[in-house]
Amino acid sequence: MGKLQAENIVKVYNTTVLNNISFEVMNGEFFSILGPSGCGKTTLLKILIGIEKPTSGVIKCDEQDITALDPSKRKMGIVFQNYALFPNMTVLNNIMYPLNIKYKNKQIAEEKSMEFLRMVKMEDHSNKYPHQLSGGQQQRVAIARTISLQPEVILFDEPMSALDADNRLSLRRELKKIQQQLHTTMIYVTHDQEEAFSLSDRVMIMNSGNIEQIDTPNNIFNHPASDYVKKFVCDHLTEKVSSIEKCTGINL
Repeated sequence: MGKLQAENIVKVYNTTVLNNISFEVMNGEFFSILGPSGCGKTTLLKILIGIEKPTSGVIKCDEQDITALDPSKRKMGIVFQNYALFPNMTVLNNIMYPLNIKYKNKQIAEEKSMEFLRMVKMEDHSNKYPHQLSGGQQQRVAIARTISLQPEVILFDEPMSALDADNRLSLRRELKKIQQQLHTTMIYVTHDQEEAFSLSDRVMIMNSGNIEQIDTPNNIFNHPASDYVKKFVCDHLTEKVSSIEKCTGINL
């Protein structure tokens, strides 16, 4: 895949949820969609993967129109907030289930599954069931299951919002390492400014169904494009740093 493009995407329910959204994501890029609840970012994610259809506009992959393409044919994977693991299957079998279909060989499927479990540091939990795992561990398994099919684009819908601070920090580091190792394009939806800025090559900031700014984290922080960006991102991060400095006595 070269790049994923959204062109003039509009989505209307009773009101306009997405208002003429256009952007592109380059191959191998970590691209975050940042905004508060209700700004349209999850709706946009569903349109990208094909769960929802836009009212108007086009989704392209390598310049080819995939707007009407079935989700199963888009070469994309998605990691949800609620993990979506099979409760009656072990960790290993959760990973193996789609790979058994892909490889039609149980031994190969198991070997591949363990490879991806090692990647997310869950190989020692392969015989456990989801209810025996913490939230952070379940999300690691969900990520392993998605990347095991080696999609060209992986979409994340607020995957860390239910986790505690320690798990979020740990999983951020692992996710960035996986992305660099596999060179996979990742599109990450979040309302967390720190998360978006620590993970992303570029960030798209949304507000009420519109794009406020798309740029690198550094450029956004130093050159906010609007008062909204300054308040929602820059002021928030500045206050966060000041709070940490006050608590620790360390100047960041």
